[in-house]
Formats: sequence, structure tokens, C-alpha cells
Amino acid sequence: MIKGFFFILLFYFLGQLVSLLIHGFIPGSVIGMILLFLALFFKVINPENVRTTATVITKNMAVFFVPAAVGLMAYIEIVSRNFLAIIVGIAISTILTIVTVALVQERMEKRGKKGDTAHE
Repeated sequence: MIKGFFFILLFYFLGQLVSLLIHGFIPGSVIGMILLFLALFFKVINPENVRTTATVITKNMAVFFVPAAVGLMAYIEIVSRNFLAIIVGIAISTILTIVTVALVQERMEKRGKKGDTAHE
């Protein structure tokens, strides 16, 4: 489990470093997650090294949302003044996400059917 924490924190810090080098254009945690994914995908790291740690972190995910919720409560006045704009933004982004996923899925299914008929 310690080895798993080491790898997760290593890629987190690598992501932070890359983020600093690109002047914070992309958050370091996102870059670190992508780097860890690539390391696992290309078998640079054995998935068994991080499986236990990742399972523990995933099962206790609610703990990671507490700081964000507390921070949100610190700005409750601003949130309440802009509540309608926030709701509209959430609704529009949700609809756009659903439409985008549907279009990508449809395109992938069409490609899959073309590939299946080519093999017959």
C-alpha cells in the first residue's frame, strides 16, 4: 500500500511540476492523473502496485469533497447572488455533455458496424 501511495503522489508531484512549467494552464492534478494513466497503460508501472491504494481512495471519495463543500459555504453570499446563472450554466453544460457523448457513441457504433462487415 505504501508503494501505491508513493506512485500516486509521485505522479501528482510530476503533474504539479509540469503545470508550473506551462504556467498553470492545466491543473497539476489533472496532468498527474494523465501521466499515471499513461504509465499504467504502457505498463511502465504494474497496476497491482497501485490497485489497493486506489481502491481505498475510491471507497473514501466523500472525504475529498469536504474541503470543496466547506470552501463553497465560505462564499455562500456570492453563490446565492449568482444562483440562477450557476444553475443555467450547469444545465447547459450537462445538455452539451449528453449530446456530445451521444454523437461520439453513435459515430463509434457506425465505425464498428463498418469494421464488422469488412471482415465477413
